[in-house]
Amino acid sequence: MKNKLLLLLGAISYGVLSTIVTKAYGQGYSLGEVVGSQLLTGFVLIWLLVLVVKLREKRLGSRAASNTAVQRTAEALTWKKRLILLAAGAPTAVTGLLYYQSLHYIENSLAIVLLFQFTWMGVLIQTMIQRKRPQKIVMFTLLVLFVGTLLAAGVFERGMDGGYDWRGIVFGLLAAVSYSLFVLLSGKAVPNANPVYRSGWMISGGMVLVFILFPPTFLFDGTLFSGLLPYGFFLGLLGAFLPPLLFAISVPHTGEGMAAILGASELPVAVMLSSVVLHEHVSLIQWFGVLLVLLGVALPELFRRWHDRNKKMKKEDTTSRPASEAGLAR
Repeated sequence: MKNKLLLLLGAISYGVLSTIVTKAYGQGYSLGEVVGSQLLTGFVLIWLLVLVVKLREKRLGSRAASNTAVQRTAEALTWKKRLILLAAGAPTAVTGLLYYQSLHYIENSLAIVLLFQFTWMGVLIQTMIQRKRPQKIVMFTLLVLFVGTLLAAGVFERGMDGGYDWRGIVFGLLAAVSYSLFVLLSGKAVPNANPVYRSGWMISGGMVLVFILFPPTFLFDGTLFSGLLPYGFFLGLLGAFLPPLLFAISVPHTGEGMAAILGASELPVAVMLSSVVLHEHVSLIQWFGVLLVLLGVALPELFRRWHDRNKKMKKEDTTSRPASEAGLAR
């Protein structure tokens, strides 16, 4: 239960981000300032945690430290592996840039729905890589996700040309593509590394990329301490630092299927905050669409559990039947 709560907390943290970004835009801050301050905060927090871990290992003594996974990971992280992690962190920065840019043109509630298209995009990418036809349950799941997306986006109420700014639609979908690649790459980039060190180098890679694209002038012109810092701090804490760390701790214990189900709580949290905090109109039909998207995310895991339960029951029935038949024979 503890790990499930940690996973849920991480997903909820992600769901808050778009509302904070919209508020920051309302104060006149630019995309580069918002994303740059977020990753800078995440960078500082994660490397402070790395320092705490190292100091803790020193206090435990060299003998105890030599037997820990953290010490082994520190020795295993060669510069080649660090460069791999730096590169793997780039897609998360690109995702943030594209997603936050979409918020310039479309409503918060629509942007988060578009971002959630990474669910079927990830399946498509895996299918192309493995060159295998998706299972029927996967195809049905994609259909549910597609219908849920149309409902949640309000397409059936507004129509295809009902006031959408297509720049926002494009940026939102590109953010979903980028996030799909991030999920794929992050799972394969030095998977045995300690989560704390791994997160530190990945966040560093994302920050370097953002600072190349948007030079951090906010560090020198007084913008950071004239109002940007609170937005950057909470975005960094709830986006770049806390969720990846909580996921790294909890997912190995909950499994990827349960992680997908609980992680999907990001969607209703973001839509609810859009309605309550930003006063965006979210109709009942859109809420029904959100529920359909959540169902689509949960379907594969629910089907797997149902299939495993039936398989177990059949196995138990098969093993108990000979004994009962033997009793009748006697």
